[in-house]
Amino acid sequence: MKTIQRFAVSAVAAAMMLGLVGCSGMSTQDRNTAIGAGAGAIGGSILTGGSTGGTVGGAVVGGVIGHEISK
Repeated sequence: MKTIQRFAVSAVAAAMMLGLVGCSGMSTQDRNTAIGAGAGAIGGSILTGGSTGGTVGGAVVGGVIGHEISK
């Protein structure tokens, strides 16, 4: 079980590093859109009990709000 936990922590850390590197060339508006989409996906998933539709809908709404904030 310890091996699985270590692997999971390493995978999450690697994903976070790749995500940060991918955002390095983004404009402020692009970054806000991505952050909004991520936050919306998490919120949509929580509010709908993990349904795919709620997660996707939350990501779309969050992305639009994040995009519009920086205008």
